[in-house]
Amino acid sequence: MSETLTSGEARLQAQAAPEGEIAAATHTLVIGPYLARGASGAGQGGGQGAAAPSRSVEARLDEATGLAAAIELDVVESLAVSLPRIRPSTYLGKGRVEEIAGLIRAREIGLVVMDCALSPVQQRNLEKAWGAKVIDRTGLILEIFGRRASTREGTLQVEHAHLAYQKSRLVRSWTHLERQRGGFGFLGGPGETQIEADRRMIQERMTRIERDLDAVVRTRGLHRQSRARVPYPIVALVGYTNAGKSSLFNALTRAEVTAKDMLFATLDPTARATKLPHGETVILSDTVGFISDLPTPLIAAFRATLEDAIEADVLLHVRDVSHVDSEAQAEDVGEVLRELGIETTADRIIEVWNKADLLDDDERMRLLNLSGQAKARNDRDSAAPVLVSAVTGEGLAALTARIEARIGRNRASFAVALPPEDGAALNWLYENAEILDRRSEADGTLHLAVRIAPEKEPRFLNRFAAARRLGRGG
Repeated sequence: MSETLTSGEARLQAQAAPEGEIAAATHTLVIGPYLARGASGAGQGGGQGAAAPSRSVEARLDEATGLAAAIELDVVESLAVSLPRIRPSTYLGKGRVEEIAGLIRAREIGLVVMDCALSPVQQRNLEKAWGAKVIDRTGLILEIFGRRASTREGTLQVEHAHLAYQKSRLVRSWTHLERQRGGFGFLGGPGETQIEADRRMIQERMTRIERDLDAVVRTRGLHRQSRARVPYPIVALVGYTNAGKSSLFNALTRAEVTAKDMLFATLDPTARATKLPHGETVILSDTVGFISDLPTPLIAAFRATLEDAIEADVLLHVRDVSHVDSEAQAEDVGEVLRELGIETTADRIIEVWNKADLLDDDERMRLLNLSGQAKARNDRDSAAPVLVSAVTGEGLAALTARIEARIGRNRASFAVALPPEDGAALNWLYENAEILDRRSEADGTLHLAVRIAPEKEPRFLNRFAAARRLGRGG
C-alpha cells in the first residue's frame, strides 16, 4: 500500500545515523526508582515504582539493565533509588535529583533510563535538571519493539504506539547529539522545532496507519480461515521474555529461530509444522515474550502477534525456573493472558519448567519430585508441570507425550485389524491418525490402536467400518 510522505514526515522517518552506532556511543545510566514497602504513590503514574512488591529490587534493576542492553546501549552504571513517595514534578526527591545530576556530569552520561512510567512533565523536568536525555520504561520497550518488529502488522502496530507516545512529548529536547531526530525513536538529536506542525503530522500519520492496519487485519482474517481448513492442531509457546521459548521451539522443531540470552530476542511470531511421536502433525508457534508493566499502547500489538496463542489447542507456558523471580514472572504472564481473554486455569495450558540445566542438583531434584517425573510414572495427561532443558534435551520426551495426551483428550480411539496386503489403508492411517500401538500376527495381520481427530472421524468410519471403539483420550 503506497503512500506519499510530506517532507516533514520524511524528516520524522529518516535515519541520520544507524541506531546501533548511536546507542553504542551513548553513555547510559539506568535508575530503578522503586517505592519503599508501605510507601504511598500508587495511582500517580508510578509504573513499576508502585508495582510488583514480590520482586526483589536487584532483579527488577537487572531486568531494566537487560532491556537497555537489548538495544546495545552503553550502560556505564545502574542504581536503585528507594522512594518514600512519588514527586509529581520530578518523580524523585529534590536531593536525589541533584545527587544524580553530579553523577551524570562526572560519568558524562548522555541518556538516563528510568525504570518507571514518567509523565511528560516529569520527563521534561528531569531532562532540564540533568542536561541529558531521559526515557522511561515505556519509551525503552517501545524503542526495542521499533527496532525488532519485522512483519507488516507488527511494524505498523509498533509505529502507531510509538507515535501516540511521542505526540505528548514533543515539547522537550536534548542536545548532546547535534543532529536532527531520526524516525520515531528516542536516540535522536535535538528534537523537532515546529511542535504543533509535528503534532499534526504525527496525527495524520497515525490515521493512515490505522487505515493500513484495518486492511492488514482483513487479510489476516482470510489467512486465519485458510489455516482453519488445514486440520492441524496449534501448539503455542507463551511465557516471560527470555524464558527460553525460542530455544525450546528450535529443540522441538529442529528449526533455527533466533534464540539469544536477551530480552525480547523474538518479536514476530514464527510457526513450523512438526510431528509428535505417534505421528500427529501439529503447528508449533513461537511468540513474543511477556514482561511486567507492559505499556498499554502495545497491548494491541501483542494481541496481533499472539493470535496463534489465543486460538491454540494447547498453550505451553514456558518458565525459566532458574530465575530468582520465576514465580512473579509467571504471575505477570497470567495477567497478560487474562487480558487477552485466555483463562489461566484452562485445560489446554501445560506449564513447562525450562532451563533445568542451570539448576543445582538439589533444586533440580526438588522440581522433578514436584512434577512427578522423578517417580518415572507414566501419567501422560497429568496437570503437573514438565521440567525440561531446551539445551540438553532433558524432559522433551515427557513434554511431547504430554502434548499428545492433551490434544487427544477429546479424540476417539479405535482398534483396527488390517490384512497384510492392504498397504493403502495402512498408509492412510499413518497420514491421518495417531498410531498408538501396532502388533503383527503370524499370518501378517496387523492390529493397530489409533486415535483420530473429530473432523476426520466420519471418513475413518466410512473406510474402516469394522473398527472397534476403545474410548476417548487413548
